[in-house]
Amino acid sequence: MAFYYVEPEVAGGLGQDSVVDSTVHPPTVIKLHYRIINWLGDALLESFPALIITREAADALNEAGMSGFECSEVEVTMSDSFKEIYPERVLPEFLWLSVTGKAGRNDLGLADDSRLVASERALSLLKTFGLDNAIVEAY
Repeated sequence: MAFYYVEPEVAGGLGQDSVVDSTVHPPTVIKLHYRIINWLGDALLESFPALIITREAADALNEAGMSGFECSEVEVTMSDSFKEIYPERVLPEFLWLSVTGKAGRNDLGLADDSRLVASERALSLLKTFGLDNAIVEAY
C-alpha cells in the first residue's frame, strides 16, 4: 500500500485556552483550543503540533476501520476578522485528531519530522470530505 505525507490547511492557530508543554519536542498539547482565522473549507486542519478534523470525516474514518488515531473534544472559536468577513458562515463540528499510529504502517501516523503520513485508502477517504488546500506528496 502507498503512503503519503499530508500537510493540512492551516486555518488558524492555537487559541489562548490551549495548554501546551513546550519543554519537549514536538510540544505536547494537553488541552486544545483552535482559533479559526481563515478557513478555506478542508475537513482536516493543523496548527503545529495539533490537528483537527470534522466530525463527519472522523466518523467516516472510524466506520471504515482506519487505524492510528483517536479523536476527542476540541474548543474551536472564530477570530473577529473571520466573523466580519464571513458573518453567515457556520462551522462544522470539529474534533481533535490525535495521531497514534506509525508512519508507513498504520492508516495515519507521524513521520520522524512530525509530519502526518496517511495510507492511500485514508487519503482517498479524507479527500471525499475536502482536502483541496493540503499539500500531499509521496512518503
